[in-house]
This record gives sequence, structure tokens and C-alpha cells, in this order.
Amino acid sequence: MSRRKKPRLTADDAELWARVIQTAKPLSPVRPKPGLAAPKAQPKKPLPPQFEIMDFRVGETADTSGSQTASRRSLDGGALVAPLRMDSAKHRKMVRGKVRPEGRLDLHGMTLSQAHPELVSFIMRAHADAKRLVLVITGKGKDRDDPGPIPGRRGVLKHQVPGWLAAPPLNAVVLETREAHLKHGGAGAYYVYLSRSR
Repeated sequence: MSRRKKPRLTADDAELWARVIQTAKPLSPVRPKPGLAAPKAQPKKPLPPQFEIMDFRVGETADTSGSQTASRRSLDGGALVAPLRMDSAKHRKMVRGKVRPEGRLDLHGMTLSQAHPELVSFIMRAHADAKRLVLVITGKGKDRDDPGPIPGRRGVLKHQVPGWLAAPPLNAVVLETREAHLKHGGAGAYYVYLSRSR
């Protein structure tokens, strides 16, 4: 078995390697040789105020008075979403099913490519007609899992519609999106609260 020969560096490669060595920093601190003064420690920079770690004891509640992120869980209980953008009294009535929707769109049986333009058209038309609360029915999705090789999410429209409402062009007119009350469809529908048309 023959040994691998070490490649020889050209003059240009050797010069480049010498420059690389000068810029390298050791992983562990250099220990001073006996009789030489130890290098001075660099002073630590203070953390910015938003990254400061406060003292906290078990059982103590966190101070949220200065926090601007009064956020709630998203519609499916996942990521955090922005604070409430509509009147809180109106929001309470809406969530309890006390406010009657002024229009409704049923997306049952549509594909994503059919449902998206239909939703955009409906919301923009409702906003132009000065409607404030509309109902978008998505359905809850299939009761059984898709037996295909790639597992599909149950209720594709149910999970996609809130994202469409939060993205342009609809986010300019949509103030709030909430799961509908049971009498208006429950988990298979969304209340969409629109801003005032100008």
C-alpha cells in the first residue's frame, strides 16, 4: 500500500497561509510565560436594556407593565399574533355570537386556487359596501386522514384562510379574524371584522 504524498505549497500558497495564521485567534486563552505580566482583561460591554436579565424568584409574577407585546394565541393555538385592533366591547359581543354577520362566503368544496380569489373579491366588495362583520365558512376539513404517501393537513382551507386575511391586499381592510361562535359555524367558520371604508 503506497503512502499518500503531502502536497507541497507554492510560494503564493505559503504567503497566503502565513497571512491566515496571523489573523487566527487561539481557542483557549494564551497562558503567560513565567516572569511576564498577564494580559489585561477586556471590560464587558453592558447588555442593551431589552436584553437585560432581571432578578426573579420562584412564585413571583413577571412585570408586564412595560411590555408592548400584549399578544394572544393565534386561531389554532400556535404562534403569537398582534394585539386586538378593534373595540374590545364589540369584540366580546362578536366572540359570544351576539353580533350578526352582514355577509357570508361559503368556501366548502373549493380548491386553494379557487378559494383565494373568491375570498379576496368577497372581502374587498364587503369593505366597499361598508360592511363591518362578515362570516367566511371554510369547513372543518375531512374526518379521515389522507391515505396518500404525503400526509395532508386536515382542513387545508381552515388553516390557509387566516394567513390570506393577514397578508396583502386583505390586511389593509381586515382588523380582526376570530373563530366563529357555535351558532355561526364554530370551528368551521371565521368572523372577519373589517375597517371602516373611507
